[in-house]
Amino acid sequence: MLAIAVPAAGVVLAMALGGRQAERIALAAASAGLCIALAIAANIWQSRTPIAYHLGGWAPPLGIALRADGLSAIMAVTTAVVICAIGLFARQGFSVPEGAQEARAPMVFWTLLMGVWAGLNAVWFGADLFTLYVALELLTFGAVPLVSLDGRAETLAAALRYLLFALLGSAMYLLGVALFYGAYGTLDIALLSGLVRAEPVVWVAVALMTAGLIAKTALFPLHLWLPPAHAGAPAAASALLSALVVKGSFVLIVRIWFDTIPSLLNQAAAQMLAALGAAAIVFGSVLALRQERLKLLIAYSTIAQIGYLFFLFPLASAPLRVASGTTELWTGVAWTGGVLQLVSHAVAKAAMFMAAGLIAEALGHDRIAGLGGIARVLPMTVFAFGLGGMSLMGLPPSGGFVAKAMLLMAAVAEGQWWWSVVILAGGLLAAGYVFRVLTPALAATDAPLTLRTPVSSGRQGVVLALAICALLLGLVPLRPSLLLEVGRHIPTTVIAR
Repeated sequence: MLAIAVPAAGVVLAMALGGRQAERIALAAASAGLCIALAIAANIWQSRTPIAYHLGGWAPPLGIALRADGLSAIMAVTTAVVICAIGLFARQGFSVPEGAQEARAPMVFWTLLMGVWAGLNAVWFGADLFTLYVALELLTFGAVPLVSLDGRAETLAAALRYLLFALLGSAMYLLGVALFYGAYGTLDIALLSGLVRAEPVVWVAVALMTAGLIAKTALFPLHLWLPPAHAGAPAAASALLSALVVKGSFVLIVRIWFDTIPSLLNQAAAQMLAALGAAAIVFGSVLALRQERLKLLIAYSTIAQIGYLFFLFPLASAPLRVASGTTELWTGVAWTGGVLQLVSHAVAKAAMFMAAGLIAEALGHDRIAGLGGIARVLPMTVFAFGLGGMSLMGLPPSGGFVAKAMLLMAAVAEGQWWWSVVILAGGLLAAGYVFRVLTPALAATDAPLTLRTPVSSGRQGVVLALAICALLLGLVPLRPSLLLEVGRHIPTTVIAR
C-alpha cells in the first residue's frame, strides 16, 4: 500500500506547500519509494510467495485487493530506479532558484511525476479490473500534460492527440470490464481466472480491452500519437513516457491474457498479437532510419522495441517441449526474456532520451546532420547513448542481448522459427539507426564546436549510470528467473491485511 500512498501523498503535499517545495518533496518520495520497492521484492524473493493486501480488511469480491508477484515487484523496482534518475536529471531544468519568482513548469512537472509514479504502482499491484482502470486513468491524466509543458502549439496538438487515443483506449477497456462484471459478478483477477469460460461475452470483452490497451501502448498500427508526443516533450518527460508509461498498458495486456483468462489463451490469438509486434519492429525501425531529428528517431525506435514484447504471448504460452526424454520449460525462458526486454528497454530508452536532451540543450537543436564533433565536447553523453543503443541492437553483454537471445532460443526450440527471423532483422535495423547517430557524432570537424549552453557533469553522470545499468542487466543468467516465476502458477496467499 505504501508504494502507492507515498507518491500520492507527495502530490498532495506539493500542491499544499507550493512549487518551491515540490522538488524536495518529489526527491524525498523517490528515495522512500525505492526503499519500499526493494523491500517488496526482497520479501517476495525470500518467501517465494506472492503478497496480497486487502484494503480495509475486506476480501474480494466485496473488497479490493492489491497483489505483488514477481513481475510486479521487478516492475516496481525498475520504476523506482528510473524515476530517481529522472528526478536527479530534472533538477537543473525544473527548479526554482532562491529569490526567484515561482514558475508554473516546475510545480507541474514534480507534481505530475509523483502522480504518474502512483499510477504506475497501482498498475503493477492492482488485482481487479476496475482498480486497474482507475490506475490507467491516473496514469493518463498525469502523462498527457507532461507532453505540453512548454505550451507550444505543436506540443499542445501532440498532447491532444495523445489524450484522444488514451481516452478511446480507456473507453474500450471499461466496456470490457462492464461485460466481465455482468457475466460473472466480480472483477477480481484471481476469482475470474477460475470462473471464465470460452463464451462470446468473454471473447468480446477481451477483444475490446486488448484493442484499447494496444492503443495506449502505441503498438502498430495504433502508434500515431507516440512520435510527436515523445519527441516534443522535455527530455525528462520523454524518458518517463517512453521508459515506463507505455509499459503500464502492456503489463495490463499480460495480466488479462495470462492471469485473467489463462485457460483461454490460444495460439491463434497469441500469433496475432506477435504479428502486430513483428510489424511494429519493421515499421518502427524503417521510420527511425528516415528521421532527421534525434528525438524523433528515438521515439520511432520505441515503437520498434515495444514490438519485441508481444513475442511473449506465443512463446510463453506454448506447451512444454519434450526432447530426448527431457522436458524443457522453454516457456519460462521466453517469459524471462520478455520481462528482461521490458526492463532493459526502460533503462536504456530513459538514458537515450536524456542524452538526446542534453545534446539538444548544448547545441540548441537535435538535427542529426548537425551533430558533427559532439562526442569531443560531450563524451559521457555520447558514450551513454551508445551503451543504450547496444541494448537496442542486442549486442553482448547488454540486457537487450540477453533478452533477445532468450526469445530467440525459445522461438527456435518451440518450432516458431519465423519470430527468430524478425528478431535478427530487428537487431540489424536497430544497428542502422543507432550508427546513423553515432557516425556524425564521432566524426572529426575542422572548426571547433561552440556550445549554446554548458552541460553539467552531474547530469551526464546520471545518464551514464542508467546506460551502465542497461549494460549490467546482461549479467542475468540465461535461464528462467526464480523471482519472475513467483505468482505465475502459484495461488496467491494472503500474508498481510
